[in-house]
Amino acid sequence: MDIDWKTIFAAIWRQRREYLRPVKTIDPVTLADLIGIDSQKDRLLENTRRFLSGKPANTGLLWGARGTGKSSLVKAVFNHFRKDGLRLVEVDKDDLVNLPEIVDLIRDLPFRFILFCDDLSFESGEATYKHLKSVLEGSVELPPENVLLYATSNRRHLMPETMKDNLEARAVDGEIHYGDAIEEKISLADRFGLWIPFYPTNLIQYLAIVDSYFPDYQGNRTDLHEAARLFAIGRASRSGRTARQFFNAYTEKE
Repeated sequence: MDIDWKTIFAAIWRQRREYLRPVKTIDPVTLADLIGIDSQKDRLLENTRRFLSGKPANTGLLWGARGTGKSSLVKAVFNHFRKDGLRLVEVDKDDLVNLPEIVDLIRDLPFRFILFCDDLSFESGEATYKHLKSVLEGSVELPPENVLLYATSNRRHLMPETMKDNLEARAVDGEIHYGDAIEEKISLADRFGLWIPFYPTNLIQYLAIVDSYFPDYQGNRTDLHEAARLFAIGRASRSGRTARQFFNAYTEKE
């Protein structure tokens, strides 16, 4: 199925049918919706702006605590720039084997594309990450100039790290040299030129996010905050995702 990229802004790869499915209802999240991650916004915005203007730009790895806005930031930056010709193709981790074919479908088009891999991580023994290499660094053929990869992960190095791996590290002339297992794991994340960390949300930040969902709340805001705090305790998580879930639950009681 051919996509009219003049009117379609995003697509999702469907492996079974081996085609790009147009996205007709795009998540409308905006940069203004994301609270407490201004530094992360600025870095991804600048990198994407460079990419759109034809300047050198880095592939991006957004890593850190769950529910802190990593995926939302990628979508918000895409929404910010799509009027300028930016398009997005979402690829699931299990479909990375098709990544070279996906890139071939879009490399000659007159648009700039973000390849978006959400919640990317690999277990020990998995080899599907090797399909990322042609997009991250190229093979005998350079990566296309109109394609840039952004990935999110809860793991800084995308792979699990064990105490056994760290025990292989040794000191040589005062410098730490990692063992082969760690070097292999770090080497994949090193292919991303832009690392953007996301940290756990503290209570003040969490309540600020809650307030952003209730700008016109007419009740007692202290009571609202207490309800939000207890909700987070029940979820064992304070994050933007938890704040959104609290909003969904609490509005039913108003």
